[in-house]
Amino acid sequence: MLTIATRVDVMNRLGRAMADPTRSRILLALLDGPGHPAQLAQDLGLTRTNVSNHLACLRGCGIVTAEPEGRRTRYEIADPHLAAALTALLETTLAVDEQVPCIDPACRVPGCCDQGSAS
Repeated sequence: MLTIATRVDVMNRLGRAMADPTRSRILLALLDGPGHPAQLAQDLGLTRTNVSNHLACLRGCGIVTAEPEGRRTRYEIADPHLAAALTALLETTLAVDEQVPCIDPACRVPGCCDQGSAS
């Protein structure tokens, strides 16, 4: 059953999910498409047990869903909106160097690309 969570709860769950480098690697792999624990383990150079434990955490956080497929289980990002948000986060520069020009040629962020330009 879905419930309405507070924004703080949502941020805490997402932060917990992304705080671990292995979970972040799994999320990055799942952004490319659904995956099975054995294949994720092989692709990421991890043990299947390790991947399964991290997938259980991601599932508990509501970040991924599990769909049984016979004897295997397919995991994927829980919602397309979440996948889009994670992709946007990856595309956002979190560390800013004011001496380096913006890498986005279509940037429309006020104050970004027009800094230091003559009027």
